Amino acid sequence: MSLERLGLSLLHRLDPETAHGLALKGLRAGLVPLPGPVTSPRLATSVAGLDLPNPVGLAAGFDKNAEALAPLARAGFGFVEVGAATPRPQEGNPRPRLYRLAEDRAAINRFGFNNQGVGPIAERLSRRPENAVLGLNLGANKDSSDRAADFATVLRIAGPHLDFATVNVSSPNTEKLRDLQGKAALGALLDGVIAARDALERRVPVFLKIAPDLDAEGLKDVAEVALAHGADAIVATNTTLSRDGLRSAHASETGGLSGAPLFERSTGVLARLSQLTGGRLPLIGVGGIATGADAYAKIRAGASAVQLYTALVYEGIGLVPRIVQELDELLARDGFGSVADAVGTGRADWL
Repeated sequence: MSLERLGLSLLHRLDPETAHGLALKGLRAGLVPLPGPVTSPRLATSVAGLDLPNPVGLAAGFDKNAEALAPLARAGFGFVEVGAATPRPQEGNPRPRLYRLAEDRAAINRFGFNNQGVGPIAERLSRRPENAVLGLNLGANKDSSDRAADFATVLRIAGPHLDFATVNVSSPNTEKLRDLQGKAALGALLDGVIAARDALERRVPVFLKIAPDLDAEGLKDVAEVALAHGADAIVATNTTLSRDGLRSAHASETGGLSGAPLFERSTGVLARLSQLTGGRLPLIGVGGIATGADAYAKIRAGASAVQLYTALVYEGIGLVPRIVQELDELLARDGFGSVADAVGTGRADWL
């Protein structure tokens, strides 16, 4: 058994949130070998003006407080997203609030944007490693009187240290947050965030992260608003409230479901967004990625890049270079000279 597999086995005997904290400490302490940048001429790509060594990124939530930037930049990811960050520190929901669903290769969380606040997070980002593409997930405080303004506040403070920022209106764990996905509310929110972005000294692409539970009309509205109000990409998708087909004992816990059961739903949403946006806006595919084949399916469904998180709970950080290498091999097998050449070529399979 490898050292990483042994470590995972030991961590899985602990409460999931405690185990996650220890995993972050292990990364910072250098206990896990890291491959550094993983790339090839096929894998190198550009998304919303960002040059990526490969299209496989880390989703928000793994490093909420930007505490492991240097090791994550060496883990093989093409880009890393930290957060979510809110203007003020926030405890989040009471523990326990994270559950492993091992039988389903999934997780349920109801964290509620727990984080140290944008001040400490921005300070750590100011000391970021060079030659890494880093972004921040923007959130709102639970007790805020103006949640839309919170997103712009976080960007104003942290923006100088970012390569991209993601507007997160799709977490199911902050009451009424998803209401901001409505057409009028979302347009106003994006206008405020874009204005904050435009006041920065350099342009930071703004991504919009959406829920997988939107109906056809909701998806159409999101696509129209994103295009009309200047979003640079759409991230599809966040966690789901659905519990279809789960076998694990924790299936009835409240919160957002991530991992393997989300793959079909999120990829279908991705393909429909690809059709709605018609190539006018890059898409980032998230939800259930655990293999190079999964990443490849998202790209062929319409994603220009992908992100993962939950699979790391079961496979460890060593999964990242394996996925990237498998993706490179699949692109080569099918005669694609680049990631961009493959984007959307299998979209019809999901519509």
